[in-house]
Amino acid sequence: MLPSDDADALEWLAFEQAGVLTTAQVSQLLGEGVVRGRIRSGRWRSISRGILLTGNGRLTHDQQLWVAVLAAGPGAVLAGPTAAAEAGVRGLRREPLHVLVPAARRAARTSLRRLPIDMPAVRVHRTSILPKAHLQLARPPRTTTARALVDAAGWAAGVDEAQGLLAAGCQQRRVLPEELNAVLDILPRAPRRRLIRQTTSDIAGGAQALSEIDFLRLCRKHRLPTPDLQEHRVDAAGRNRWLDVYWREWRIHAEIDGAHHMDARQWAADMRRQNDVWTSGDRILRFPAWLIRARPDEVAETLRRALTAAGWTPPPPRQRRPT
Repeated sequence: MLPSDDADALEWLAFEQAGVLTTAQVSQLLGEGVVRGRIRSGRWRSISRGILLTGNGRLTHDQQLWVAVLAAGPGAVLAGPTAAAEAGVRGLRREPLHVLVPAARRAARTSLRRLPIDMPAVRVHRTSILPKAHLQLARPPRTTTARALVDAAGWAAGVDEAQGLLAAGCQQRRVLPEELNAVLDILPRAPRRRLIRQTTSDIAGGAQALSEIDFLRLCRKHRLPTPDLQEHRVDAAGRNRWLDVYWREWRIHAEIDGAHHMDARQWAADMRRQNDVWTSGDRILRFPAWLIRARPDEVAETLRRALTAAGWTPPPPRQRRPT
């Protein structure tokens, strides 16, 4: 609730920081004795060294974010998947909380190690490059969505997770591939920089889902021609359709089926669309998304046979370099 017009500085500060303050902030307004008295009486709660809550209940999500930033020390901002989630990117892990601090200073490790049980773990990262253009005007402070996703992809546990984060941000229209590339331009030592650049290129070319990115990677690895993604088409009934993968020159269409295609209504719609493609003279292949990851060689061989039958000439085998 917005403080009243006659609210004092403490009320406004507590409002801006969700009730989470540093003892230094409060002591300047009330004095150290008053602060200690309110904590001893149970009106306020001590969260960790130097951090308190102007209340005595469990921490809310907003309060947890403020604790993470304040406990990490001056210059700390929410970053990576935490900042991306706060920007509206769905499907990201809520824990641990990720915080970015300037490389010139060390985070307050003592405070971070002694957090209460209702506070998730805080993972601190350091950076020497954090221009103002990478900071979002928000409370608590955080990096922009583009910087958050680039960092999150670099910190991810594996390649699939890294690509999934980037695809989620673009698919949900929270960031553009061009914005991700602009961040990379000034982060020459970003982890997984080459992978991020290739993934943003794939997304800009039409790949919206992780399965489609995997498909393009499969085509490059097995030296298959690069297809068009999300090809627009109007069916016989005048409805707009988008083909997942399409080789226009050889009129071959490949559909990548996720789990939702098992639904009976979706299955019927897929059959109608498949019939429409067949009756137009195109060939259609269908692969479940899991098969592209689990058996890429099998998928590549099927595509090679279909393309060859349609008139494509495979490139000659690579010559082995003499040892």
